[in-house]
Amino acid sequence: MPDTHFYRYDDYDRALVGERVAQFRDQVRRRLAGELTEEQFKPLRLTNGLYLQLHAYMLRIAIPYGTLSSRQLRQLAAIARKYDRGYGHFTTRQNLQLHWIRLEDAPDAIAMLAEVDMHSIQTSGNCVRNTTADHFAGAAIDEIEDPRVWCEIVRQWSTLHPEFSFLPRKFKIAITGSPNDRAAVRVHDIGLRLWKNACDEVGFEVIVGGGLGRTPMIGKTIREFLPKDELLAYLEATLRVYNRYGRRDNLFKARIKILVHEIGAERMREEVEAEYAAMRDSALKLSPETVEAIARQFAPPVLRPRRTRVPEVEAMKLENRAFALWLKSNVAPHRVPGHAIVTASLKPAGAPPGDASSAQMEGVADIADAWSHGEIRVSHEQNLVLPHVAIESLPEVYRALEKLGFAEANVGKITDIIACPGLDYCALANARSIPVAQRISNHFAELARQHDIGDLKIKISGCINACGHHHVGHIGILGVDKNGVELYQLSLGGDVDFGKTALGTILGPAVESDKVVEAVEAMVATYLGARRPGERFVDTYRRIGAQPFKERVYGNS
Repeated sequence: MPDTHFYRYDDYDRALVGERVAQFRDQVRRRLAGELTEEQFKPLRLTNGLYLQLHAYMLRIAIPYGTLSSRQLRQLAAIARKYDRGYGHFTTRQNLQLHWIRLEDAPDAIAMLAEVDMHSIQTSGNCVRNTTADHFAGAAIDEIEDPRVWCEIVRQWSTLHPEFSFLPRKFKIAITGSPNDRAAVRVHDIGLRLWKNACDEVGFEVIVGGGLGRTPMIGKTIREFLPKDELLAYLEATLRVYNRYGRRDNLFKARIKILVHEIGAERMREEVEAEYAAMRDSALKLSPETVEAIARQFAPPVLRPRRTRVPEVEAMKLENRAFALWLKSNVAPHRVPGHAIVTASLKPAGAPPGDASSAQMEGVADIADAWSHGEIRVSHEQNLVLPHVAIESLPEVYRALEKLGFAEANVGKITDIIACPGLDYCALANARSIPVAQRISNHFAELARQHDIGDLKIKISGCINACGHHHVGHIGILGVDKNGVELYQLSLGGDVDFGKTALGTILGPAVESDKVVEAVEAMVATYLGARRPGERFVDTYRRIGAQPFKERVYGNS
């Protein structure tokens, strides 16, 4: 296996994870023996990412900042094959979920995770969850600095933090190192954006109080520029303020976004700054040696500049229309000339979004070893990314992905749908998400039409908790239940692009399941009839407003 270019566990990490496996194994034994009731066992299993869902247990596996080695991906495939039904579901938190785990097998599954320096700690509960990042981190041509270094620092600080293990509610942090936000930082509890100030110094914009769910909100900037070495002190101050003032009397008002909304961004800033002033010179101030030691582990692979125009690639573009479209939608520029970033679409026509079988995971691991230095990323859009591919290898990578069913040229297009598991799996859901996504995907399967429509992000949630991020979809679809009937509420105009982050606006009455595709077709037709050159769907919507879309979907009534 090629050397990995990201954080490797040390003896402390392995001891911690090993102890957690042993503790959980004994907790499961006691539950199966009847020594623990379900009420007693529930908080224990949730701290290890084990949920009891609609039909079975679900194990949520942490993939810190969405970065995997080929060895780790093969192990995930092996766990899914041995202890689940041979597939897993990649999530918008850059994690992997296995939906058919048996309770008696869960300890063995997390023991297998520990073998490859992985775990499921803090993938549930009222704690700091998996910190997410730009899936192009360390490779993107527009990147100021690799955000994964800082994600790892946050991971080490927040794991089993004694003060923040029982917050008022779950807490999510996202970090981007690019001016093009591929991490959706403004809809997180804390979003961090690396940027350069006028003195050419790199620091963080700190955005607090974003989030989706029942009460969607866009985060507010409470610190324009934070020196990098003071990151943990500022995060600690923010979490302390939240822990002190966050509501615990009402589950629906417990997130930090509600606190920021109720006291105002200015008061939140004052509280955090006061707390921060008292600790900024504490042990939480990061030394250059500490940061450098972690940063060294994220040193990119040694890539020598190569040809940017390869005759074999150019010839295949002319001969193979699907390959040409794939290059256009699934291949992004790399910071090293002659290389590219490849997105493997986990959204082939008619498939459940974000799912991958064990064989497909192993296939992606093989491709990563052969052509991407053994690295894979998970995107919050539920795809897999090969971050370091030589342009001359693109035909081989395309053919290998095609064999797996992961070469659909639809990244960013109408069938690249984000969807939660919905009522097929989740006990919280009101309606199904996956079948709706599949019907839309089949209806718009023709690649030429998808590329004519252009960038259009559809996001589907099966309930108000918004795990499918429907609030920020160009077209958002929310499943609701009305007297036992599954209906779908449509919204338009959501976005997570930096500087344009917006929450969608509800279009009108919810429609029945069998009318969703028809409604999406009507909205697309409205856009195509009104767009100007270069406009995306969301741009046209912003220009002409909702009324033309509403009339097309519902008629003039």
